[in-house]
Amino acid sequence: MSTFIIRRNVKSAYSIIKFDKSQLISVLLFSIFCVSVCVSDPSTSTVRKHRSLSENFNQSIQISGSEQNNQGRMNKLAIFGGTGMTGKCAVSYALEKGKHVKMLVRNEATLPEEFKSKVEVIQGDVLNQADVDRAVEGVDGVVIILGTRNDTSATTVMSQGTKNIIEAMKKFGITKFSACMSSFLFMPPEAVPKVFHEINADHLRMLNAIKESGLEYRAVLPPHIADEPSAPFQVLYDKTPGRTISKYDLGKFFIDCLENDEHSKKVIGIATIK
Repeated sequence: MSTFIIRRNVKSAYSIIKFDKSQLISVLLFSIFCVSVCVSDPSTSTVRKHRSLSENFNQSIQISGSEQNNQGRMNKLAIFGGTGMTGKCAVSYALEKGKHVKMLVRNEATLPEEFKSKVEVIQGDVLNQADVDRAVEGVDGVVIILGTRNDTSATTVMSQGTKNIIEAMKKFGITKFSACMSSFLFMPPEAVPKVFHEINADHLRMLNAIKESGLEYRAVLPPHIADEPSAPFQVLYDKTPGRTISKYDLGKFFIDCLENDEHSKKVIGIATIK
């Protein structure tokens, strides 16, 4: 008896729905509308969770892609001052990382033997704009480690050389560079040992030119550069964290900091942790 009643009720319901086609169409359209609202409504917790996961995934792709592109742009470097104590460490490290290195040298006889078959040599003078242009053209980033070795007399070589490099960078659309000066620039001029006054004055002219360049500089101001093995070191902005830094660590930092945008347009102090 109960089975008969159920079948009759189902049949009646089917007959009603079948009979009123307009109602059936209305019900179907309303159902579709409800589903579409549920899917598109960000207030629906399940949908919001899925959307969040999707956004996070896309964000991760963008970040990863940005890092890869940033590193890709640093495949070819021009290194000025690459035959000096720290410069040689920077060149060696860049080559270890698979970078193509262009070096401007006045005298090819000063080029270390181990570099001769591994770097692109541009013979010339940093004070000659045409020579600097040849060294900078076609690179992704620049490292400036200009120095006067043990000559502490008055000079404008470092500041004028840097200005020439900046001009060449702008000419060829290159934005990122790191540059070496001295932690004496963190001190009041009168506190700098007298023997270094002239060098410090040119470093100051160099720093001013760098800050005014409008480029993505990394102004690195190391303390005493020691011929010591690599060791843990600290980096601070606008002050020095210590009194010495290994030449190996400093050379590596000039290369690595180009690929870290946190250091962009910063005056950087670096020193071994002791």
